[in-house]
Amino acid sequence: MSKIIVMTSGKGGVGKTTSSAAFATGLALRGFKTVVIDFDVGLRNLDLVMGCERRVVFDFINVINGEAKLNQALIKDKRIENLYILPTSQTRDKDALTREGVEKVLNELSKEFDYILCDSPAGIERGALMSLYFADHAIIVTNPEVSSVRDSDRILGVLNSRSRRAEQGLEPVTQQLLLTRYDPERVERGEMLKVDDVLEILAIPLLGVIPESQAVLRASNVGMPVILDEVSNAGLAYSDAVGRFLGEDIEHRFVTPQKKGLFSRLLRRSA
Repeated sequence: MSKIIVMTSGKGGVGKTTSSAAFATGLALRGFKTVVIDFDVGLRNLDLVMGCERRVVFDFINVINGEAKLNQALIKDKRIENLYILPTSQTRDKDALTREGVEKVLNELSKEFDYILCDSPAGIERGALMSLYFADHAIIVTNPEVSSVRDSDRILGVLNSRSRRAEQGLEPVTQQLLLTRYDPERVERGEMLKVDDVLEILAIPLLGVIPESQAVLRASNVGMPVILDEVSNAGLAYSDAVGRFLGEDIEHRFVTPQKKGLFSRLLRRSA
């Protein structure tokens, strides 16, 4: 049976789209037929991060409005078997998303895909509420800063009260934390919250810690999900997170400062 995942956060700029692209790619790499949907109507970026912006002909809203068939809007990734992208419109507004329309598309996708990943806009506006309403599983993307964590706490409240599962009295949406842009050295200097601090506030299981990395920006600029960069810490951390999501017992990495060798310490002193 297909599982619907929402990648969500209260605050913008925390790395939801990067995480959606990486996570969907990771699931597909492990053999699951996966589709990732852009819910950020008017401000779409998923197609850029996935490197398929020139292949967009029809989009999510065209399908909802009956202007195109779902298979006309779906874009098959050229690098990864089992991976598909459903881009959204750059010209419509978020009112184009209707609950009935979204449900119809999700039901159709559920017949074909193992995982449907919804890349949510930030906050609790219409697109965000639509993306989380049908979710079975929510991955809360948060930076280790107070405002980001506070806004994520609000999203947890919305998931617990305004999702379909909450409305119908079903088992709650499964919730896990993905902590992004984590810099252990800044944490040590007291400039960022510790992992334990964030977990104490949000009180949900930790799925992964993604370290601050230039590889994320490089990958986005060339239209490649960073999980495909197998030598970067960020790529490895996303791969670990996908493994944990699938039930593997994987120790968390990149949460403590790396020990500097003598050569790097001398270079730092002379700089």
